[in-house]
Amino acid sequence: MFLGIDTSNYTTSAALYDNGEVFQCKRVLSVKQGERGLRQSDAVFQHTVNMPNIIKELCKDKEISLDGIGVSIKPRWIEGSYMPCFLVGESTAQAISSFTGAPLYKTSHQTGHILAALYSAKKLDLIEKPFIAFHISGGTTEAVLVKPDKENIISAEIIGESTDLNAGQAIDRTGVLLGMKFPCGAELEELAKIHELWDAQRAAGLQPPRENTGRTVPLSESLDDMISKYKQQAEAVQEIVHAVSAPDIPAELSRWLTEPLTEEPEYYQDEVYEQLKAKYRPKTKIDPDSMLPVYDDTYKPALDKILERFDDYEDRYYDREDD
Repeated sequence: MFLGIDTSNYTTSAALYDNGEVFQCKRVLSVKQGERGLRQSDAVFQHTVNMPNIIKELCKDKEISLDGIGVSIKPRWIEGSYMPCFLVGESTAQAISSFTGAPLYKTSHQTGHILAALYSAKKLDLIEKPFIAFHISGGTTEAVLVKPDKENIISAEIIGESTDLNAGQAIDRTGVLLGMKFPCGAELEELAKIHELWDAQRAAGLQPPRENTGRTVPLSESLDDMISKYKQQAEAVQEIVHAVSAPDIPAELSRWLTEPLTEEPEYYQDEVYEQLKAKYRPKTKIDPDSMLPVYDDTYKPALDKILERFDDYEDRYYDREDD
């Protein structure tokens, strides 16, 4: 019996392999409605909360005698590949290994993806020869040349990739625009099924096509409702953009709206933004009724846009190494 653990974006996962059978348990991390991802600190917290329940549910009604434990400890087997969320899985696996005496095998998230695909396709014999794999996910759109590797089972060399947006990001951004919960792949897949389409429209407050119309379907009402809804959203976005690009915005704030970002995301979120906020959104007084501080919100729209830019950068920074 072997235990496998993975704590990546955006799922806490564990599985048992026993005599040819696979038992798995997982929890998708919670992302607030309308947002397009999680900060690593939030992902680590949710993995930490999820993991005990995942292991408990996985082991329920089973006699556990482990022959080995496998865990993903980084996005891929290359120097510098790192995401904090993998520390939860690694520490859990290390603790179980120490307690049970079962040997611990460390691997990468991408290696897990490739080997899982070979297992499900009944093509594990390919491990012994070079082949090309396509890794298409939320943070990766790559073609990789896979070769046997004595130490890590396989190695993967990128031979083709997207230059900007990944396939999964395009799917998720579309889903968020439609009001779906991130990550949006599962909901979009359901929406794509024609027998689910009308229920999805009703749930979104749109007028579905009228029934009993034979082979003709009046889609204009639904389309008009959709267009009206997103026109309102576009107008709200334009108000923010206008505020951010106002002529009197301080040069320092303007710079951080366009400045190339190259450092680790935490530097921008925890240092740069906090310094800007302290300087350009100072506390002006204490409200005598609520006893809460009151701030100067003159540049709040610009500060919000800068923080959003830093958060998007964090998503890209880590998603390029993870699915």
